Formats: sequence, structure tokens, C-alpha cells
Amino acid sequence: MTFLCLVFLFSCKKGEKEFAETEILYTFPEESHPHEGTWLQWPHQYQYGVDYRNSLDPTWVAMTRELCTGEKVHIIAYDEVEKTRIIDLLMAESVDLTNIDFRIYKTDDVWVRDNGPIFVHDKNGDLVIQDWGFNGWGNKIDQLTGELIQSENCNLIPQKIATDLGLAFVDLNTTLINEGGSIEIDGNGTLLACESSILNKNRNPQLSKLDVEIIFKKYLGVTHFIWLTGRAGLDITDQHIDGFARFGNSATIVTMNEDDLLDYDVRSSDIRTLYDAKNKDGVPYTFLKVPLTKNNVVTTNGVDLGYKGSYVNYYIANEKVLVPNYNDPNDAIANEIIQTLYPTRTVVGIDCRNLYENGGMVHCVTQQQPL
Repeated sequence: MTFLCLVFLFSCKKGEKEFAETEILYTFPEESHPHEGTWLQWPHQYQYGVDYRNSLDPTWVAMTRELCTGEKVHIIAYDEVEKTRIIDLLMAESVDLTNIDFRIYKTDDVWVRDNGPIFVHDKNGDLVIQDWGFNGWGNKIDQLTGELIQSENCNLIPQKIATDLGLAFVDLNTTLINEGGSIEIDGNGTLLACESSILNKNRNPQLSKLDVEIIFKKYLGVTHFIWLTGRAGLDITDQHIDGFARFGNSATIVTMNEDDLLDYDVRSSDIRTLYDAKNKDGVPYTFLKVPLTKNNVVTTNGVDLGYKGSYVNYYIANEKVLVPNYNDPNDAIANEIIQTLYPTRTVVGIDCRNLYENGGMVHCVTQQQPL
């Protein structure tokens, strides 16, 4: 027993030394820092059909209208035909195209937060694109097609953007499978995540938690970790953190009250860990709690999804804060609560009912490009 304890202690000390000696090469700016623009992957018909595309178009038009007033909007269109169709949609809704540009890249779906570029700064402050591995949320089966989720096109998006923008490119595809929605970073050295969506046999079975922390320190500049257990298999993402807990700024975690977190299938033990969270200096975070929707979400064509909607999955833009809304009595309440955190920005509700049917909300389909 004594020998085993000594081996364990030696291993811990070795791990601590390895982590301490890991050099930080890049830093990830917190989402509320100024943006150059926002990236969107526009819905198309080529994977799930015209009805799918048409059901989501209004959400993308609404996001584009709000975003383009304060920053550039970089729209990824599947092909030239789709680009023309998108322009026609925007013009029909009197959206000013001045701050909008287009890139023609084939995509499998719309979830740019998870498959898109991760913009970081290197030691000189220059912007760099990182391309983390994306394997369709752990090689999941597509509920719409019954086949393996297609991810090949989406996994190429970061490299295509880096090439077109002439930015340095860091290929991490063989280093770590990591979707953008899996992690929250406070911009001050702390990362918040669920183990279930990263330390998972369907993503990174060969890596230990220490291995992952070393990678995150090196490439994202974080030195302090708040790990929740999460729930593998709960949903397609294995419980991404950005559905129920976000860094609203470097000092604030936006989440829900305990009853709503339990309703959202967050473990009791994870709720305790979350509420006890402290930053890298040992200072407790301030918490801003928003409710779930009052009722189950019902899509625009009358489908009752059978579960409530989260407002936590919002997106912080330069002038606006885009909050998922669901035609629910709690929309106005959640918008007002979130507005208190951003006095210099305007909170805007974005109808996400149809998007939510497909597993995501506003934050899942946006990706910031920092200045």
C-alpha cells in the first residue's frame, strides 16, 4: 500500500511539473472583447432538404440583420446558387449588405461554433486560426438520416478560412477533438467544461485529463480548470457546457437556478461544483441566473418538442447581444435579466424555435473573429 501511494504521489508531482513547464503559445480572448466580425454557416438544402433550410432561414436573416450594424458578417454559402438565394433573402428583408461578405465553402450543416475556426492571439498579438479536430460530436448517428453524421466538409472550414484570410494556421486535428461549444473561457486564464464532451471514448480515448489540460494551456492560454462531469449520451453533444453555463464576462457566470438546472438534466454534483466555482486567483464568480422557458418549446409549424428552452446559449456581439427566444412568456424576463449585464449593448431576441428542434441555439451557430 505504501509503495502504491508513493507511485501515485510521484505521478502527481510529475504531472504537476509537466503542466507547470508547458509554455503558453496562444491566448483565447473572451467573447465580449471587440470583434472584427462574426462567422455564420448558412442553412442549405443539400444535406437535409428544402424544408429544413427554409425553416431556419428566418433565424439567419434575423441574426445577420442585428450583427451587421456593429461588425462584419462573414456568411459561408454552400455554392453560388445559395449565395444568390441568401442575398435575395436579405434584400427582401431590407438588410444592409455593406458589412456582409460571402465565402463559398461546402458545409454539412450550420454548427460553426463547433466545427469552425478558433481565433486566438499568438505571443506577438497577431491573430491565428486554430483547427481543432471535429468528428461529428463523437461519430454520432444522424437522427434525420439514420446514418453516421457527415462532418468532412465542416471539418475543412477552418483551414479554408485561414487560407483565404492569409492567417497563420495551427492544425490540431490529431491533437484533440474539441468542439467550440464544449468549452467556456473567461479571458483571464480559466476554462469551464464538461468532461463528458471532451474526455470521452468517442472523442479522445487516448488522453488523460492532465493531457487535455496541458493541450489547453499551450494553445488557449488557460491555467485553471473547472471540470463538471456532464452526461455522456444525454444529447448529440454529450452535454456541451454552453447550453447551461457561460462566462458572461471575466467575472460572471451566466446560468440558471438549481431547479431549472435539474430540469435541464444537469447533475446535482455538477450544480454544486458550478456554484462553487472560483477564478484562477481563488475569487468566486458572480452569478447571473436566468430561467428556462415557462412552457415546452413549440416550433413554428406546431411541433411540441417536449422540453423547455435555455436562454444561456446567447452570443455577445460588438453592439448587440443575441438571445435565443421561443415565443414564450419568459422571453422578455430572460432578455431583461441578460440586458443588466451588458449596459452598453442592446439585447435582441432571436427566434430559435426551429433551430432548437435540431439541437442548438444562437451561440451554437455563431463564431467570433476578434480584432
